[in-house]
Amino acid sequence: MRSRTLWMRATTKKDNVHSHFSGKVALVTGAGRGIGRAIALTFGRNGARVAVNDINPDTAHKTAAEIEALRGEAAAHVTDVSRKMAVQAMVTDVVEKWGGLDILINNAGVEPSGALLTFDEFDWDRTLAVNLKGSFLCIQAAARVMQSGGGGVIVNVGSIAGRAHGLHHRAAYTASKTGLLGLTREAARELAADNIRVNAVCPGVIATPLTADLRADAEQMERWKNEIPQGRLGETGDVVGLTLFLCSPAAGYITGQAINVDGGKVMS
Repeated sequence: MRSRTLWMRATTKKDNVHSHFSGKVALVTGAGRGIGRAIALTFGRNGARVAVNDINPDTAHKTAAEIEALRGEAAAHVTDVSRKMAVQAMVTDVVEKWGGLDILINNAGVEPSGALLTFDEFDWDRTLAVNLKGSFLCIQAAARVMQSGGGGVIVNVGSIAGRAHGLHHRAAYTASKTGLLGLTREAARELAADNIRVNAVCPGVIATPLTADLRADAEQMERWKNEIPQGRLGETGDVVGLTLFLCSPAAGYITGQAINVDGGKVMS
């Protein structure tokens, strides 16, 4: 009990990791719902200026409005991250509005399902374009700004599917997330000299709108819980906490890493 009390006191001090985001500029892709929305709201709540990206205009503007309702600063950017010129225009707009870019969270993603032998080529191309190419394009555009601004932090939202746990009927998604981890390592290696850190968080099953249909299946839920040592699904807050830590000075000597957030489902 005493150790928990001390931990709670430590996390409420003014010098906790959240306090370091005041005045920082953060771009969060796929921030219209789920994990991306939770990350964007938390950055906004802790003083960051948040560029809220989503391909859906309604959800992008809704998240931005929620941040502003918390007395934060936000701007919605309805952009397809798989299009190079659109990504460049988005980053340019962010810099023109707020003078720089300190943090990039690559969260935008799609997850079509289908058996490998009948999977549609369009769905394959779209998955790789958004999940992998989109992250590459955002890293490229953001890192150029960070390079001239003295450094920054990039966090890619991967998946345990990209580690040692593929997902049934998710060949394209698994391939894209595996590739994203390779991109994370290489980007970290190349950008370290520019004071830019690059890491990945790899969620397991998280209670978001993306998993709503599957969570409605009682048998599926029981299988998941039996596979997870902690016996529960993750919440968006589980991913947010790690993401903000990786973006803080407390993680200043961490780069090129992929960290699972999955209740112990995959241990590596």
